[in-house]
Amino acid sequence: MLEIIEILLVEDNPVDIELLQLSIKNHQFNYKIQVARDGDEALRILYGENYNQPRQLYYGPKLILLDVKLPKLDGLEVLRKIKENPRTRVIPVVVLTSSKEEQDMMRSYQLGANSYISKPVDFGEFKNIIKQLITYWLLVNEMPN
Repeated sequence: MLEIIEILLVEDNPVDIELLQLSIKNHQFNYKIQVARDGDEALRILYGENYNQPRQLYYGPKLILLDVKLPKLDGLEVLRKIKENPRTRVIPVVVLTSSKEEQDMMRSYQLGANSYISKPVDFGEFKNIIKQLITYWLLVNEMPN
């Protein structure tokens, strides 16, 4: 039986959520996409209800796709908390956002983002980018256990 590869998608736009799910659908691996619609929900998924005191993570996402502009807690704050925590800092975080602001890109990399991708408007381009992203981060890239 194939290992289930979990992807945490942190995105508040329902259209973008659906587009990403459609883009990943054709990949030849066993995956589960968990969706957090705001930054607070993302941290609760990773750490439990009181995310200031992280619970033990035995299993978790192999990849986090993170939008910058989120309700409750913005993506940059979520990124900071993920990369500060020894239990989650090795999980690749790809900032996948509509923001083309240089400041957002610079801050993302300063906080430890593994990649920064601006979402294309064209669905064909979006689908191609997601295919490349999934192929690299989940099939090519090697990570410690």
